[in-house]
Amino acid sequence: MTEVAEAQALILERMSRFPARETTLDDCAGAVLRETVHAERDQPPFDRVTMDGIAIDHDAWQAGRRRYRVAGTQGAGAPAMSISSPAECVEIMTGAMLPRGADTIIPVERVALGEGEAVVQASAVVSRRQFIHPQGSDRAAGSRLLSRGQRIGPAEVAILAGAGRARVRTAEPPRVAVVSTGDELVEAGQPIRPYQIRSSNDRAIEAALARRFGARVTRASLKDDPAEILESIARLHDRNDVVVLTGGVSMGKYDFVPGVLERLGMELVFHRIEQRPGRPMWFGVSQASRPVFALPGNPVSTLVCLIRYVVPALWKAMGADPETEEWVRLGEEVKFAADLVYFLPVKLRADPGGVLTAEPQPTNTSGDYAALGGTDGFVELPRGSDLYPEGTPARLFRW
Repeated sequence: MTEVAEAQALILERMSRFPARETTLDDCAGAVLRETVHAERDQPPFDRVTMDGIAIDHDAWQAGRRRYRVAGTQGAGAPAMSISSPAECVEIMTGAMLPRGADTIIPVERVALGEGEAVVQASAVVSRRQFIHPQGSDRAAGSRLLSRGQRIGPAEVAILAGAGRARVRTAEPPRVAVVSTGDELVEAGQPIRPYQIRSSNDRAIEAALARRFGARVTRASLKDDPAEILESIARLHDRNDVVVLTGGVSMGKYDFVPGVLERLGMELVFHRIEQRPGRPMWFGVSQASRPVFALPGNPVSTLVCLIRYVVPALWKAMGADPETEEWVRLGEEVKFAADLVYFLPVKLRADPGGVLTAEPQPTNTSGDYAALGGTDGFVELPRGSDLYPEGTPARLFRW
């Protein structure tokens, strides 16, 4: 039997890197960056005005000048104008380039403008270089803006656009075969008999992988027929980067998956983990070095194992930086007698003091997927105790 931490380590060390591709700026949100991005120019690329008002020569202000002749008006996106004498100013807008000969901005609220003149209020306080965002003060041209392995969110898209990058190198979204096994499974929308159940695991897996990775998922539902399972897995393996199976992985008479995988020449890395739910999980690698995850068929077990093991493995294969661990405190006492790691579904609650609390939402069984509605994820409670008091810190995994 494999420990939880050992299982994760064994999976991660066998994950090969997925290929990279060129992605347009329009399509890169959510992708993993596979190159370092540098500043195209200084940021800001010029001395940028940060306040509507007038641009003046501060020496003139220090000499006592409070009335200026307006040489013109300059907005953002226009070339810099010039001040030709200390008696002049330029009416200026936020975002504009600082006019030549000017080094100070006086806000419009402190200025009376009219008849080609600007008169500054006697009470105005003016310091040299005020309301100017200096050229290169954020980043110098050529400096690093983004690093390989970062996930591209809204801020990163803005940075790429600001760097002039219409295209960027990112990880190729994985092709994932999601295979459900079981004679009892019936697709949503199809007639169902009293002894059958709806196929839900494949949908949950697809939703999780599409949301996180933009994965290209192929779903298949197979009967409990070893020949059909073998032929289908072989075909799907050849067309995908990863195979994720659900069901048929335990030790029952109809649990054909481990034997089929062995017949296909898959290298068994481990089978069974010291955890609940999800104890029968199987992991191996094909002769083509493609990972195969065989998850237990009970829906809660499937989703827990997917989030705990498959998701981190795919992030690594995409070249992503490791996710930051998130920790919470139990909102109430938890009892768990089995000497296993316990994955407990929770709802999160934040108090005004900034403490994130996990309220336990135990399921009736590992088949009670309806109980997961409205939960935020699950916490991992370590082995070695049968009582976890209120306030116990626990690592959180979000759905």
